[in-house]
Amino acid sequence: MDGYHFTSTLFEFEPGEDEEINPRMYGRQLAQWLKSQFERRGYDIEPIIAEDWGRCFMCSRDPFMLWVGCGSMVDYGTAQPGDPPPPNENLIWYCFPMAEVPFWKRIFKNPDTAASVAKLDADLRAILSDEPGITLVAPP
Repeated sequence: MDGYHFTSTLFEFEPGEDEEINPRMYGRQLAQWLKSQFERRGYDIEPIIAEDWGRCFMCSRDPFMLWVGCGSMVDYGTAQPGDPPPPNENLIWYCFPMAEVPFWKRIFKNPDTAASVAKLDADLRAILSDEPGITLVAPP
């Protein structure tokens, strides 16, 4: 699944947050909001993790890792070093569901992730679609 791309004025970049991951990559507020939305739906979510591509949070670890990734699209093609962050209304946000089966589990018993990812994706789609402050857009 490719995930979802959207615009929203609900989330803003926080000064310096891109220093935790990579320049011009934002999404701390988005990750916090998504985490709370999944917790309201009964998921037992672990703390948010900063990755080099954005942020993620783990929804479960057994029998495989099931998580949601999110962040902002990066404008490396047009941005120059030292440019200020783009205006919030120009940010394209993205999020996606993911399942990972550790190598050793794939060797001995390769669990089927399809149903869990489909449920996570359906919940993610509903969360985004139900929020009037989010407008889904086609991937850039």
